[in-house]
Amino acid sequence: MLLRVGSRGSRLALTQAELAAARLRRPGVEIALVPITTAGDRDRTKPFGEIGSRGVFVKEIEEALLEGRIDVAVHSAKDMTSSDTNGLVVGAYLEREDPRDALCGAAELRAGMRVGTASVRRRAQLLALEPSLSIEPLRGNIDTRLRKRGERGLDAVVLAACGLDRLGLSGEIGRRFSPEEVLPEAGQGALALQVRAGEEELVAGVDDAETRRRVEAERALVFAIGGGCLAPVAAHHDGSTLTALVAAEDGSWVERRQGADPARLAAELASLAEN
Repeated sequence: MLLRVGSRGSRLALTQAELAAARLRRPGVEIALVPITTAGDRDRTKPFGEIGSRGVFVKEIEEALLEGRIDVAVHSAKDMTSSDTNGLVVGAYLEREDPRDALCGAAELRAGMRVGTASVRRRAQLLALEPSLSIEPLRGNIDTRLRKRGERGLDAVVLAACGLDRLGLSGEIGRRFSPEEVLPEAGQGALALQVRAGEEELVAGVDDAETRRRVEAERALVFAIGGGCLAPVAAHHDGSTLTALVAAEDGSWVERRQGADPARLAAELASLAEN
């Protein structure tokens, strides 16, 4: 049997797709990797809000899956929308790696630093930690953002630690922010293997139940709040407690709630996100 595995075409995405392929390979199963360009890949200059809402890195891959051009889609779970697309399901989550955000170029935040990130979630929380920071928009793949740090004379950039680890770039990390400092994006650190509804058996054998439990709670919370790329909303489950966050984009206020029920936490924070 041939499994066509689709993913974005960046170095990190293909590395992640190969991680998934290594888990899916077994006697009688061959894997073919299929790189797919997404809207988020085609335009690396505009803010996410001008390209589309959350999901700009998955839409074209999901279309390929629905149209039968691939059999399995590999996504960074944090890139997915907070609810499943009609006709598609996450058949497996691989065991989660480090979900934290990483500061590259410095070991700590200092007053007046110029820090690069395109994420409103990161921007809000960084400014809450140090209001004098100058947060500058920075997009592109990991290698591009690391290069632009030097080209633009930025003091630091903030990236997902898991991506740096997967590419062997852990040495670029000066500090891994604790979730108490910067709460991660829902799903960060996890890889989601998406399939057509009814074909879960293609990937079910590699599903990590604990990662699924945590990430599905995070996604449910973000869905209930109504957050996405355009709203400073975050959710992280550490195994015992689910933490939710909404914030002002300028970091002037940050609200956190903890508990076990995504719907209850979302109800507490939804009105704050709207205001």
